[in-house]
Amino acid sequence: MADHIAFIGLGSNLSNPRHQVLQALQALAGLPHTQVLARSSLYCSAPVDYLEQPDFINAVAQLKTSLSPRALLDALLELEHVCGRTREFRNAPRTLDLDVLLYDDLRHHEHGLTIPHPQMHVRAFVLRPLLEIAPDCTIPGVGTAAEALHQCADQKLERIADAD
Repeated sequence: MADHIAFIGLGSNLSNPRHQVLQALQALAGLPHTQVLARSSLYCSAPVDYLEQPDFINAVAQLKTSLSPRALLDALLELEHVCGRTREFRNAPRTLDLDVLLYDDLRHHEHGLTIPHPQMHVRAFVLRPLLEIAPDCTIPGVGTAAEALHQCADQKLERIADAD
């Protein structure tokens, strides 16, 4: 089984979000055939789209995995479920949100899974933590993550301490 490099976006705004994200970062290391290579600092960001909800805590993790993109997504969805994630409506508040952002240099679309993540290049809360751990990162079909972040300069984002 070949190893692949994947980047995972993490976010939470319910039930002690900082703790949720830190727990999820630890849980990623427990996924089968997967190793966490790096993880970003934590960041606080305002909600996007549905604004009537608490701020989010976000981070990005870099994984080495032999899981396929679909198997990786399925494992992430199960982790969300274990952490109490419910999907009441699009962009609703959540205990945990885990997204496959990048998987090698793959460009892929199937039901429920698009790689690269279709909104990552317009979200500072994804790009800044991504660039912290992968400063030369390129988003297939978009360009460098640094160029994309420059286009998000108006989005407020604050790096925060990791401690609970």
